[in-house]
Amino acid sequence: MIPKTTLLGKTHNELEALCVERGYEAYRGRQIFRWLYHKRVRSFDAMRNLPERLKERFSADGFVTGALAPSRRDVSRDGTKKYLFPTRSGGFVEAALIPDGSRLTLCLSTQVGCRRGCVFCQTARQGFQGNLDVGEVVNQLHSLPEIDAVTNIVYMGMGEPLDNLPTVLRSIELFTDRDGYALPLRRITVSTVGVLPQLHTLLESSAVNLAVSVHSPFHDQRRRLMPVEHATPLGDTIDLIRRRREDRRRRVTAEYTLFRGVNDTPEHARGLARLLSGLSIRVNLIPYHEIAGAGLIPSTREAIDRFRDRLREKDVRAFVRESRGQDINAACGMLWTRNIAVRPDALRGA
Repeated sequence: MIPKTTLLGKTHNELEALCVERGYEAYRGRQIFRWLYHKRVRSFDAMRNLPERLKERFSADGFVTGALAPSRRDVSRDGTKKYLFPTRSGGFVEAALIPDGSRLTLCLSTQVGCRRGCVFCQTARQGFQGNLDVGEVVNQLHSLPEIDAVTNIVYMGMGEPLDNLPTVLRSIELFTDRDGYALPLRRITVSTVGVLPQLHTLLESSAVNLAVSVHSPFHDQRRRLMPVEHATPLGDTIDLIRRRREDRRRRVTAEYTLFRGVNDTPEHARGLARLLSGLSIRVNLIPYHEIAGAGLIPSTREAIDRFRDRLREKDVRAFVRESRGQDINAACGMLWTRNIAVRPDALRGA
């Protein structure tokens, strides 16, 4: 039996090359691209302006469109939705859909699990189980019932995006293609714990927005919370951002989760302000969502507000990012799929 090869995730150039290899004109690849991404058809039969022999050849060669419907949907009291998607390796990933006024943000995943080991993250407890391919990343938007309403994409779900950078860059290319999903670059944000030299490659290759996970301004404490600090100190990441003066139009945010008595003190606020001095960076303060065994507890709302106010006194733009989807384990750092096994047709809450 010929193994199935998915078209979802392939670019204009790749689809054109597939057609040329089979003796057809390159423009047939552009037609397939529009059927696949713009019209979102699920079979070759629906591609009405393609020659029957071309469609038969693709099918005979083991090609399928490759869209994978979500296996499950959970709906939060606040309107956030969490979708579970199967992967072709047999695993699962989760994506969160977050409404906020006129915005509808898709928080998608790039890996099954994560290798970075941040002590406060549930996904990190899962360990690393594999990278997603381009089609699996794109599918998290492509197969959403709400796809036409999505206004923003953030690479902030399961995994470290820069550990799967070639796939991330190709998915951004597809998300922004005018003949495909046509999302503006300014509506896409990639989050990272700070991985060099991959971060330099991302900044050179794409004008997407950037979010850096900080969580402590102090080297020794940050490496206890985030093992990446051993290999890539936060200061190196901030220095790279500081050197790239040409990136002034790129929105950069610092993500900072607050743990009671650990990183929410006046000293930490002063240290964070010094670290970001002179940079046009917005700080998002994130309430911690407690996970078992981490040995950390959330800061009080009063402490979070005081931390915000101290930063603002130092001319740092700081805002509290409200928790969304916590009751369905869709909030920041809560995604987990190690032990999930469901029927592919079990779309709960639809």
